[in-house]
Amino acid sequence: MEIKKEDLLAFIHNALQEDVREGDHTSLSTIPETARGKARVLIKDTGILAGVELAELIFQTVDPRLKTEVLLQDGTPVKPGDVAMYVAGPDRSILTAERLVLNCMQRMSGIATVTRSIVQQLEGTHCKVLDTRKTTPGIRLLEKWAVKIGGGVNHRFGLFDMILIKDNHVDYAGSIENALTAAQRYVKEHNLDIPIEIEVRNLEELKEVLAVGGVVRIMLDNFSYEQIREALKLIDGRFPVEASGGITPENVREYAETGVDYVSMGYLTHSVKSLDISLKAV
Repeated sequence: MEIKKEDLLAFIHNALQEDVREGDHTSLSTIPETARGKARVLIKDTGILAGVELAELIFQTVDPRLKTEVLLQDGTPVKPGDVAMYVAGPDRSILTAERLVLNCMQRMSGIATVTRSIVQQLEGTHCKVLDTRKTTPGIRLLEKWAVKIGGGVNHRFGLFDMILIKDNHVDYAGSIENALTAAQRYVKEHNLDIPIEIEVRNLEELKEVLAVGGVVRIMLDNFSYEQIREALKLIDGRFPVEASGGITPENVREYAETGVDYVSMGYLTHSVKSLDISLKAV
C-alpha cells in the first residue's frame, strides 16, 4: 500500500475541520498570541511506536512555524518515560494540534504493537499476517499504515483495488463457477489490472475453484486445522493460501503451522488497545 501525502493531508484537513472549525477558543482565549514554547511527546506505555511521521505533518499543517525534533522513529520499541519527539513554536498552535497528534499516534501505536507481537509469533514459519477491511471509517489509511509499521502485510485497501469473491457473492451469483467466470470476464471487458481472490467455505467449493482457476489466492474461511491440511494437499502449491475467520493471538501460531501462506486478522484493527502517549509542556 502506497502512503500518499495528498491522502494524508486530506485526512488531516478533515480531522481539523471536525475538531477546530472556526477556532480553538480555549487556546485563543487563554494563551497570548505572541507566546512561544516547547513540548515533548511522552510515552507512558510499552509497545511499538507509530504515527511519528504523521505527527510531523500534522504539526506542519496546523502551523508551518512549528518545528519538530524527532528522537524515536516509527517502528521503534518504546517504554514509559521515553520521549518520541519535541515540538516548538507558537503555544496556541501546539495546543491546537495536540489532540489530533495524540489520537493518531496512540491508535497507530496500539495497532503496530499488536501486529509486531503477531509477527514475532509467526517466526520460524513462512506465514505472514494480513490486515482486513474491518477498520475505523475515515482512518483506514492510518490503521493499515500502522500494520505495515508493525511488520504485517496489507490486504486490499478497499473494494476498488481487488476482486475478493466471498460467500455472499457466491450465493448471489449461484455458484463458485458463475462468480469466478463473471469476475474474470468483468476484468477483461473493463481492461482492469486488479487481482481476483476467492473465499471457500468447504472442500467441495475448493474443488470447484481448482477446476476453474484464474485466481491469485484462495481464502479458507473458518476451516479447522485438519481441514486446512486437507485443503493444502488438494491445492498442492498451485495457489497461495490464506486462512481467515476466528484467528486470534492465542491460536495464530497453530494456524501458521498448518502450512498456509497467510493468516488474515480483523483483530489487528478492531480489537486493539491504544498506547498511552501524552504531550507535555517543557
